[in-house]
Amino acid sequence: MSGQGGSAAPALVSLLLLLWHRAAAIEVPLDPKIQQDLKQPPTITKQSVKDYIVDPRDNIIIECEGKGNPVPAFSWRRNGKFFNIAKDPRVTMRKRSGTLEIGFRSGGRPEDYEGEYQCFATNDFGTALSNKILLRVSKAPLWPKEVLEPEVVTEGSSLVLPCNPPPGLPPPITFWMDSRKSQTSPRVSTGLNGDLYFSNVLVQDAQTDYSCNARFLFTHTIQQKNPITLRVQTSEQNTHTHARPHTPESTPTFLSPSGTESAKMVLRDEQLQLECIAAGLPTPTIKWFKKGGELPLRKVKFEKYNKVLRIVNVSEEDAGEYVCMAINHIGSIRHSIFVQVKAAPYWLDKPTDLVLAPDENGRLVCRANGNPKPNIQWLHNGLPIESTATNRQVLGDTILFRSVQIGSTAVYQCNASNEHGYLLANAFVSVLDMPPRMLGPKNQLIKVIKNKRTFLDCPFFGSPLPELRWFKNGQGSGLDGGQYRAYINGTLEIKRALAEDEGTYTCVASNILGKAENQVRLEVKDRTRIVGAPEHQTSIRGSTARFVCQVNSDPSLPITVTWTKDDKLKKDGESLTIPNVNEGDEGLYTCTVASEIDQDSASARLTVLDRPDPPMDLDLSDPAARSVRLTWIPGNDHRSPITEFLVQFEEDRWEPGRWQDLASFPGELNSVILQLAPFVNYQFRVIAINSVGQSQPSRPSPRYKTSGAAPDAIPRGLRGWGSKKDNMEISWEPLLDLERNGPNLHYHVWWRRKDSGEPWSNVTTADSKHVVQSTDTYVPYEIKIQARNEFGSGPESNVITGYSGEDKPTEAPADLRVSRVDSTKANIHWKRHTIPSVTPGPFLLDLVPFSKYKMFMVVANNRYEGPPSNTVEITTKEGVISADHLLTVASPMVLGPFGSLNISNTRKMEESENSSGFEMSESSVCVCVCVCAVNGSRLGRPQLETFLPNVTDFAMRLSGRSTRYKFFLSALTQVGAGESIAEELPHFANEAYIDQVDIATQGWFIGLMCAIALIILILLIVCFIKRSRGGKYPGKT
Repeated sequence: MSGQGGSAAPALVSLLLLLWHRAAAIEVPLDPKIQQDLKQPPTITKQSVKDYIVDPRDNIIIECEGKGNPVPAFSWRRNGKFFNIAKDPRVTMRKRSGTLEIGFRSGGRPEDYEGEYQCFATNDFGTALSNKILLRVSKAPLWPKEVLEPEVVTEGSSLVLPCNPPPGLPPPITFWMDSRKSQTSPRVSTGLNGDLYFSNVLVQDAQTDYSCNARFLFTHTIQQKNPITLRVQTSEQNTHTHARPHTPESTPTFLSPSGTESAKMVLRDEQLQLECIAAGLPTPTIKWFKKGGELPLRKVKFEKYNKVLRIVNVSEEDAGEYVCMAINHIGSIRHSIFVQVKAAPYWLDKPTDLVLAPDENGRLVCRANGNPKPNIQWLHNGLPIESTATNRQVLGDTILFRSVQIGSTAVYQCNASNEHGYLLANAFVSVLDMPPRMLGPKNQLIKVIKNKRTFLDCPFFGSPLPELRWFKNGQGSGLDGGQYRAYINGTLEIKRALAEDEGTYTCVASNILGKAENQVRLEVKDRTRIVGAPEHQTSIRGSTARFVCQVNSDPSLPITVTWTKDDKLKKDGESLTIPNVNEGDEGLYTCTVASEIDQDSASARLTVLDRPDPPMDLDLSDPAARSVRLTWIPGNDHRSPITEFLVQFEEDRWEPGRWQDLASFPGELNSVILQLAPFVNYQFRVIAINSVGQSQPSRPSPRYKTSGAAPDAIPRGLRGWGSKKDNMEISWEPLLDLERNGPNLHYHVWWRRKDSGEPWSNVTTADSKHVVQSTDTYVPYEIKIQARNEFGSGPESNVITGYSGEDKPTEAPADLRVSRVDSTKANIHWKRHTIPSVTPGPFLLDLVPFSKYKMFMVVANNRYEGPPSNTVEITTKEGVISADHLLTVASPMVLGPFGSLNISNTRKMEESENSSGFEMSESSVCVCVCVCAVNGSRLGRPQLETFLPNVTDFAMRLSGRSTRYKFFLSALTQVGAGESIAEELPHFANEAYIDQVDIATQGWFIGLMCAIALIILILLIVCFIKRSRGGKYPGKT
């Protein structure tokens, strides 16, 4: 039977917990109006720490703050007994607070107030408790006066200098100092207990002022122990010999901890420090590992040269066996430290305040864990809980409430404790009845975007929890289902807002105590969007960049358009212009268009192109007689790839300081072979070129001097000509500076009469010409040239033909005459003196028709003209005249619909014709006009008119307003008619007419008279109808 009962009890508890879990507590909103009217048990909001250490020089303040409605009253217990504050003049309590202030201006010792304090906050609905606060006064005791004997130790052995600081509260921080200041090294270090450890002692460790110092944090003081003198003895051999003996080496041994094993206990979430300090010579190194697992490297820190292993925020998995090993080349030793992790209580499920409506069920849960497992104790308003209450049941870490009433309101405390500490939590149970209230703003207007999911909020509160329903435009049943979904918190979801969803929505909350309602008006708007996003731009430095952002939005919503660059505001407006762009303007530009309910954004990147930076680090290598390798490092291309490198040079002999282009190379090269000229002292620089332009030149390279050589080039422009009739001047272009190839450049020139078989005459000169004197007139010569310098002779030029000087011709052409003359050309003839027959000459072309010319001929050479020949007169024949050459049509005018058409023509005579002696006989030229009526694309019967040359206008009578005419105008000579020009008139259908006829014949006058007659007729008809209204007619009422 007992076995059955034991198995049934846990099942019953689980069933009860499940049933109570389904009863949801009321969540009280933080609305100020609700909080103001809500009656609430007290709550502790602020308190001092459990282990409270105070500075004796300051007043003591023990904090305890709380809240509740009504405002709670505060009281204290000290060491488990009521603390009567009113009887102690040094103790005061702050107004509307439980915080204690203990002052010592009028005397008293802070130590008299040490003890355990606990604060109680009480109002009409219960009592809340603070933690038990252990108050202690900080202490910094003096170091005891003692006489310390000198420490004598042999060189190479280990040593521990004890510190033994005075016990302070909290414990002091210790450190050692001597004349060499602080002591820390792999060989010498301070232990966690404050002692100074020497793994091995050296002669230089002998000092008279080793002192341990204790620093007390609260009093900000440092106390120093009496100095210790250390004397180091060397081996006996050092006394009898001049050579210092070798100190014997030793295997490692542990100074701390001792033995091969030790144990360490640490609490969860605290800090674990494990220490291993070893002696030995040479100084041992320390290594750590954990048996059965890896060291948690993310939590482990090694300090003091691996002598201390520290783990922060220790957890249960950090327990186990830790091994430290001390090693030197003599041997090694190990020590195991068994770490055990315990835990003070910590929360798994901290109890929280519970608000219930009358007759509702609820529960408080208090779950904690620790090592060992903590004990759970419940209190009711600070007193042990009674197990006889009818509507309350305590089940270990849970209290169940059934059918609570207004009088069930109270504060419950849960205490979880074990040997390492305790936890205390307050949680009140408040039974509340309140009619429904609306918490949101009244008659709120909500604007939403079309086709978006929309939520209409209707926050409310009441106890018991009210039921909420939604209505649209005050009609129909509650909205829930289909397009709508109602949530228990009062929110109505519209899954996709459309234009037909606009309207007024009413939410109604009701419970047994009443009801409340609120309205929300919904407007559906078009989406704000960017229809023309800004485009990525690439701009050259110094130019102007412009971004445009085209926007579409609901016309009833005001919008703002802003531009930002890398999240920093630039300006407002649909376009952004950036003048004189530079690298600082490069980045991502975002256009954001925003209305009061939505926004859209689009981004575009501005890339700024610039000239490349100059190349760097020019280097010369691979030297040769006429070449060298130039290498450089390209500079930043500023986002425009380098397409070309231009190599320039400067030489210091011919044109120092002037940089000249040498060669260009593709942009992917940065090491090139330069072809050089001899006998030049070069230095080079490189210019990078991209699509934007050229970089600044690089810094010059080191100089490179090429050796000399004979000239490679042949002097250009060699010619021979006579400046006088008895000489020949031979000239040429001197070699360029870079073609000299060496010093002492001169030219070797040869000449001789052509086809004479004579030997070559020659001369050597540094000039660029040589004059050969006493030559026959105009005789051909063969000429050649060669450049030479100190290194040798260059190639000879090809032989050219030159001539000596010319003289003035003495004879004129004879028997000049012309033949076959027409209107534009004539054939000329003459006799040469060397040839007795007549020579037929060329034609003279482009003569002006019907003109007279005079002509003569001379013999000429490059320098002189001879005497003139006989003079001949030429008269060209008459020809036809082109219309565009002599005639134009001007000033057409139409006079009336049946009037006349005047056309004038203008003669054109070009100045060039008059200046050439051209004359035109007026009697020989006439003007012909041909007129045709135009009917669509067809021409009517032509009418021909001929006028004398001095007539310049023509008038004809038109046959009708709508008739158009085409005129053909040409000039007549005795030879015939020239080319005609055509003109169609009038030019435009709406061309103005100048009427000069009687007004009675005008169309507008006739139309006006007809309109007046029609108005008179209508008035007569209206008058007749009004006179006939008196008759009787049948009808219905």
